[in-house]
Amino acid sequence: MNWDQIKGQWKQLRGSAREQWGELTDDDLDRAAGDREQLEGRIQERYGRTKDEARREVDDWAARH
Repeated sequence: MNWDQIKGQWKQLRGSAREQWGELTDDDLDRAAGDREQLEGRIQERYGRTKDEARREVDDWAARH
């Protein structure tokens, strides 16, 4: 699924993102709102990941949807 599709279906995919990254708050997910860079940034903050690590995690997650 590409990011335009993810952004368009964010409300449906939020639950999956929440399962993947349980430390993200509802506010984090609201702020991300399907924006890849925002999501990666939130993952970096909450999990202490590097930019590359967060990008890989998001790539893996997006590939499953």
